[in-house]
Amino acid sequence: MSLSRRQVAAAAVASVPLALSGAGSALATGHRSRTLYIAGDSTAAQKYAAAAPETGWGMALPFFLHRSRPVVNHAVNGRSSKSFVDEGRLEAILDVIEPGDFLLIQFAHNDEKAEDPTRYTEPWSTYQEYLRMYVDGARARGARPVLATAVERRRFDAAGKAVPTHGEYPAAMRALAAEERVALLDMQALSLALWQELGVEETKKYFNWTATEQDNTHFNPPGAIAVARLVARELLRARVLGPRDVCRLEAEIPESWIGWPESAA
Repeated sequence: MSLSRRQVAAAAVASVPLALSGAGSALATGHRSRTLYIAGDSTAAQKYAAAAPETGWGMALPFFLHRSRPVVNHAVNGRSSKSFVDEGRLEAILDVIEPGDFLLIQFAHNDEKAEDPTRYTEPWSTYQEYLRMYVDGARARGARPVLATAVERRRFDAAGKAVPTHGEYPAAMRALAAEERVALLDMQALSLALWQELGVEETKKYFNWTATEQDNTHFNPPGAIAVARLVARELLRARVLGPRDVCRLEAEIPESWIGWPESAA
């Protein structure tokens, strides 16, 4: 499926009203707005009212960034690094991204699905090849690419140890980041450590566990806020952003700040 530029851009802008609300005032004060675009899957994506309380971490990231660093979230459920490109979604970002902007890239959950040729990539070949398209595309437009290893699922062994689920994909991304000298946010390692710290029962409060669903992949508001906080801290640690670009890194973020608009579709 290929999307028109207007369809993809409209969906992304509609998903982040809070993130974009301060852009005009930032420009008015002379502090140039530099947008952070997210290319990714359902763990980061905007969710709508029918999916609540499921929450993508991209929905919470604006709470930790200054208004002059607006977020435009293009992440979409079910996409891999391959299918995102094949549907024209990367092209839609590259059509509007500007010099000085950022492209944050997180994929692996759906790249792993070997039974689906429309999404599957092999870690050390096609996965890296597709990721290079994002890196090269951003750089060609004067924007800065940022790679983020996939956030971990909630999985524990019988001894209560948090278990990695992404196979060779995080290692392949780390290697590509080193080779291409791209900033890396190691969300796989950081989220795995957080789930281990929280433990088997407490992590249920961060994932989309409801009366009818036990979802160990997608987040609820506390989980999305926790992961977004890790992302913001990593953006600062990796010197993608500076201290003036981030805020509330240690503050409690109310769950009520999360909202699920009606779907534009």
